[in-house]
Amino acid sequence: MGQLDNRIAIVTGAATGLGRGIAMLYAREGADVAVLDRNKAGAETVAAAIEQLGRRSIAIEVDVGDEDAVNAAMTAAMDRLGAPNILVNNAGIVTVSPMEGMETATWDDMMRINLKSVFLCTRAVLPAMRAKGYGRIINISSQIAHKGGFGMTHYAAAKAGVIGLTKSLAHEVTGDNIAVNAICPGPLDTDMKLPPDWAANKQNDLVIGRQGRVEEIAPTALLLATENAAFYVGTTFNPNGGDVMM
Repeated sequence: MGQLDNRIAIVTGAATGLGRGIAMLYAREGADVAVLDRNKAGAETVAAAIEQLGRRSIAIEVDVGDEDAVNAAMTAAMDRLGAPNILVNNAGIVTVSPMEGMETATWDDMMRINLKSVFLCTRAVLPAMRAKGYGRIINISSQIAHKGGFGMTHYAAAKAGVIGLTKSLAHEVTGDNIAVNAICPGPLDTDMKLPPDWAANKQNDLVIGRQGRVEEIAPTALLLATENAAFYVGTTFNPNGGDVMM
């Protein structure tokens, strides 16, 4: 018996990195998983791996910052798998740019992918979760939302917005048995790379002395996806190697 038997999950940014790790863990725990990503080939590889575990899956290429594309992707996921119990808003981008020289397009793209996408994807699944009377929404933020970082004003603002959205949405939907929480990972050893000098300086801030691993973060997303998460309301989890101690 898995912890997510008979559950249906949608995970964005699930072709690589933390999203892939969460999607695969959910499948191993019994969930059917929709794999959403702009990387079509990567999403298809993950979906195939999930199906090899005996679970249903679908790979959907989507730009999570585009309203029409998100609505179409969520409809396709629900048509294939059914109404979701779990949504993980993991898709994101990261760049480094001091504010004074930052292009407006760089700011706008960060907000579109890292914050607007959470709104669009969540809004699209809420009616189905409410109809089921059960839901788990897990939003991936960042420890940078708590402490900031050089050249990260746009990223920190977007990820702090995710925390604010999480807390406010919890007020709206907890009464419908929908738990909404956030995870703020520290730097992870994934395909999402930062400039080497920035990454090296950041590693020096970590009490643990190294970047995190996907398998150290994914179990937090598993906990928040289970029935045991009912008492977690608008909470932010901070597995970050000691970069921010809260």
